[in-house]
Amino acid sequence: MKVLGITGGMGSGKTTVANFFKELGIPVYIADDEAKSLMNTSTEVKSKIIGLLGEKAYPDGILDRKYVAAQVFNSAEKLEKLNSIVHPAVATDFENWMNSQNSPYGIYEAAILFEKGGHKKCDAVILVTAPYEERIKRLKNRDKSSEEEIEARMKHQWTDSKKRKLADFEIKNLNLHDTREQIRKLHEIILKSDKN
Repeated sequence: MKVLGITGGMGSGKTTVANFFKELGIPVYIADDEAKSLMNTSTEVKSKIIGLLGEKAYPDGILDRKYVAAQVFNSAEKLEKLNSIVHPAVATDFENWMNSQNSPYGIYEAAILFEKGGHKKCDAVILVTAPYEERIKRLKNRDKSSEEEIEARMKHQWTDSKKRKLADFEIKNLNLHDTREQIRKLHEIILKSDKN
């Protein structure tokens, strides 16, 4: 089964795009959601995170995301160590998930697909883009974060122009009707390429 990667900067609308593929009957794996789940359900992942960030990371046995974010987004070293705990666990989980699917292709949606070399495991990659101001607006609404907090997190991601060089397709996500139409056409292209 082919793996189609979806990536894009924070607030670009990756999940919206992934959900449109779901509507077409394509199975979707949202790496960030699965990472959050594994950080709360995998005893191995939990114990490694406690080893890295201390007991405060799990005050009631549940991950304190604000505490963890405050710890890692101001320390490149801690962020790197956290990623080295979570990413291998997600990779294994994704492999198991893929093996249980029955579809012409599956979607792997990840914010830092290129940054961590995940695109090498994909047959093709879709880059989701939106204007910077629009992304900031969406993130303020979604996360109730300040512009400074958003920019601190954004600086850990590659720019769209850098990602564009490695992407196979681009979806400009500003108007939902247009986005859905771009996905429908792309879906047909992928299905046709399977038959060739």
